[in-house]
Amino acid sequence: MPVVSVGRDKLFALLGRTMTEEEFDHLCFEFGIELDDVTSEKEQQIKERGVAEEGASEEVIYRIDVPANRYDLLCAEGLVTALKVFKGEIEPPVFSVVVPEGEAMTKMYVEPETAQIRPYVVAAILRGVTFTEDSKASFIELQDKLHHNICRKRTLVAIGTHDLDTVQGPFRYRAIAPEDISFVPLNKTEETTGAGVMDLYADDAHLKGFLPIIRDSPVYPVIYDAQDRVLSLPPIINSNHSKIELSTRNVLIECTATDHTKAMIVLNTIVAMFSQYCDEPFTAEAVQVVYPEGDARNERALAHYPDMSARTASADVAYINRVIGINEDAQGIAALLNKMMLPTAVGEDGASVDVSVPPTRSDVLHACDIAEDAAIAYGYNNLQKTEPKTYTVGKQLPINKLTDLLRLEVAMFEFTEILTFSLCSHADAFENLRREDDGQTAVLIGNPKTSDYEMARPTLMGGMLKTLAANASQPLPRKLFEITDVVIKDPSTDVGARNDRRLAVAYSNHSAEFEIVHGVLDRVMEVIGVAWADEPAKASASDGPAEAAAVSAATASLSYKLEEADDAAFFPGFQASIHLNNEVIGSVGIVHPEVLANFGISYPVSYLEMSIEPFLVDHSK
Repeated sequence: MPVVSVGRDKLFALLGRTMTEEEFDHLCFEFGIELDDVTSEKEQQIKERGVAEEGASEEVIYRIDVPANRYDLLCAEGLVTALKVFKGEIEPPVFSVVVPEGEAMTKMYVEPETAQIRPYVVAAILRGVTFTEDSKASFIELQDKLHHNICRKRTLVAIGTHDLDTVQGPFRYRAIAPEDISFVPLNKTEETTGAGVMDLYADDAHLKGFLPIIRDSPVYPVIYDAQDRVLSLPPIINSNHSKIELSTRNVLIECTATDHTKAMIVLNTIVAMFSQYCDEPFTAEAVQVVYPEGDARNERALAHYPDMSARTASADVAYINRVIGINEDAQGIAALLNKMMLPTAVGEDGASVDVSVPPTRSDVLHACDIAEDAAIAYGYNNLQKTEPKTYTVGKQLPINKLTDLLRLEVAMFEFTEILTFSLCSHADAFENLRREDDGQTAVLIGNPKTSDYEMARPTLMGGMLKTLAANASQPLPRKLFEITDVVIKDPSTDVGARNDRRLAVAYSNHSAEFEIVHGVLDRVMEVIGVAWADEPAKASASDGPAEAAAVSAATASLSYKLEEADDAAFFPGFQASIHLNNEVIGSVGIVHPEVLANFGISYPVSYLEMSIEPFLVDHSK
């Protein structure tokens, strides 16, 4: 969860009252946030570095945990406003946008090439801003919090703020070759190119993590003013020319993005939080973003930005009461939601509430979000404890119980259990195993991040062999097992696929010693109570009398056998399929030398893999 650090005295000054630490902690709890720590700059430095810098402040700092989806609480301004509304001290702010007419509206022209790298841009203007040291620091900190939260470290959205009086519109959003960009970066004195920025900040602790976002692109995004002066090189750095100072009165905010919706949320959040410092509080000036004619991005573009209008959502009172476990009428629910900065009125039918969702509350997506805010306002400690209306008894899933029993049994053979990744590459599931993909087995990942995770594994064999290869330095014999799920396509299921719990055993030594894994198979069948074909079933000696009777009765009709198989992953003539009655449940054999070479394994390997789900028995029947 994000943590907001606010000086205690500054926070109390904004709240208009002082409180003890316990009182403020209780207020946070009531509002659904948490006072995580009480510290100071000096204490933090000692904790992090073991020593404090000379002159480090001892001012008390409150570190407050806020929900990750409440972007409006990521700065002192938003936090204080929300707490004041919660306590009924002020009304929720009403935001407005001034839209200049005609040519008086500031414009941002977008060139076609920007679609190659960061296709979207949104912007707004705050007029008549009065900054103090504290509010300016909060302004910068909010941008940093947003960059690491909703902006996903600037990959989705990058924020630029500029002193509007130092630049001249209309502005242009371009994408050009890095060597053609020339400007003085923020807080620097020498001019550099876009390519030079990569070298300049290669070792910068704050900015070096953002360089890979655009470093290898043939073009870099850049924003110019009407005089061809660079405002910013997103998502890396702003220009020093348009730097925000304490004396800044008019602020241009621009957000370049790969996600248009996220960009609007970020812009609305910054405007909502800091428009209170304008001469006309909670008012912003519109900026028109102009995409090329015929550009597909025009479909998402608004007439102007920001969009500070509220949207309407509704929820049934009965639903809210049922979810929370309370019994409030519509008026009571509306009063609770008003405390949470969600202006609410009773619906015409009297059985629902109509909520006016402000632009700061992008987290409200469903009636359950409205119910959550009503629960916070009601107070979790005020909810009455009730006994469940139904009596239920929990128990272990049969498949997990069987898994635990087999895990213990195989471990007693001195095999070591491993746990491999549930995703794998196509090669490790097919080509490297000398198997063909029939298109009906494996569940593919639609947009894999890397070639190592292209599909959900259809077999445990690839992961097992990769583990053997990674442990080539370990002494022989190497004895590994895994008992977990694979994923198989299944059109008969709702999602088109199903999990299949499997047991896999691998033995590697100077010789294959196939009898080792064959012995594991026979022992597993013995403890389950499944007999070799044409032999009577016997319960395990480790079972109690009742369990033995149940196993014998349930598995009396089951038997297993091995039949010759033709699996390319195994050596010809040294493999078999495992049959439970007439159903093939697995395979066993000596792994083919080509497969071993594909995985870089130098010693022979015997391998067993089978499904254990056909053995599930409901002893309660």
